[in-house]
Amino acid sequence: MIDLLDKFDSIAAERQAVLDAGGRDPVGVVMSEVLSPTRAIIAGRETITMGTYNYMGMTFDPDVIAAGEAALRDFGAGTTGSRSLNGTYASHKTCEEALKEFYGTKYAMVFSTGYQANLGVVSTLAGRGEYVVLDADSHASIYDGCSMGNADIVRFRHNSVDDLAKRLGRLPPGAGKLVVLEGVYSMLGDIAPLAEMVRVAKAAGAMVLVDEAHAMGFFGDHGRGVTEAAGVEDQVDFVIGTFSKSVGTVGGFCVSNHPKFEVLRLVCRPYVFTASLPPAVVASSATSIRKLMHNHNKRAHLWENTRAMHAGLRARGFTLGTATAESAILAVIMPDQATTLAMWQALLERGVYVNFARPPATPTGVYLLRCSLCAEHTADEIATILAAFDAAAAVVGVELKATVCAISGQQSPR
Repeated sequence: MIDLLDKFDSIAAERQAVLDAGGRDPVGVVMSEVLSPTRAIIAGRETITMGTYNYMGMTFDPDVIAAGEAALRDFGAGTTGSRSLNGTYASHKTCEEALKEFYGTKYAMVFSTGYQANLGVVSTLAGRGEYVVLDADSHASIYDGCSMGNADIVRFRHNSVDDLAKRLGRLPPGAGKLVVLEGVYSMLGDIAPLAEMVRVAKAAGAMVLVDEAHAMGFFGDHGRGVTEAAGVEDQVDFVIGTFSKSVGTVGGFCVSNHPKFEVLRLVCRPYVFTASLPPAVVASSATSIRKLMHNHNKRAHLWENTRAMHAGLRARGFTLGTATAESAILAVIMPDQATTLAMWQALLERGVYVNFARPPATPTGVYLLRCSLCAEHTADEIATILAAFDAAAAVVGVELKATVCAISGQQSPR
């Protein structure tokens, strides 16, 4: 018999080697208690969390928690059905209304996860004889949406407007085309040149979908994302997002002004054939979304934290993924896997949690520590994190060269 798991032996061996050497497992760190949006108990000690997506710190908002508690009492723990059957509760419709109000769109559709939103919408929109044109660094859910559909897939170099235009120019003029972009890319934290890319896509007769998972809440005057900040909201056909980041809960969504949008509820398989989110989750999400509309001070503080952390790491000589603080994600580039793992563990031992990132989540041969800022991080916590980076680098022996990493179009599907 052929063991179908044999092909993963090398990956399993790498992980086991870390454990055999007495290191902490970088996969699935356990938070035994969560104290606040920025602190948790990990391995028995209080730890500053700088590796979550809790950008706006909404997970402990009293109104968000109260909405979830009320829905849990009134509607129970789950829906036991899909949205197409018995799984649409009043709170699901309320959540979709909140999304429409937040984004200023006519239509909104809530999915059980952000991953499913991309999987469902991408695979449904583009079919046989049509094309999906996507950034080479697109998220795994986008790639998997392409794999699930029957469209032809065309990749262009990461954030290259010229390469996008060239590849669109090679496609049959009369074919259906969907250009898929992301506002913020989740590994390096860089943003897409959306204004130029949308202009090129529309000139080629393509529809445009933008994943704003890592941009919702703090880009643009209303927090709608890079599409708003770039002034292209009226030209983007579909926006995908998630509740698991700035909203602080779990779930995904698609919003649009397309007049035929509602047909997706009938033909999008990951929507039709998945149990809907529990009422408590969507009730909490709706409350959080409505509060995000007015969180101007939080947005401003998040940017202050992000710029302070970026400047602090640069001043200490760390190599970062972007020349300036483009988003709340900061990628600290490491020379190799062993050094990355050692730094990750040294930081954890000093009470700071960041994300250990390696291929295929990152470009081939690129290892990094991914840091995510929160609007609730205090100045003292930022100072503590920077001091921990100093101490960890001294222990591990990282050679620091204050540079910016230039990575483009080499990323594997993640």
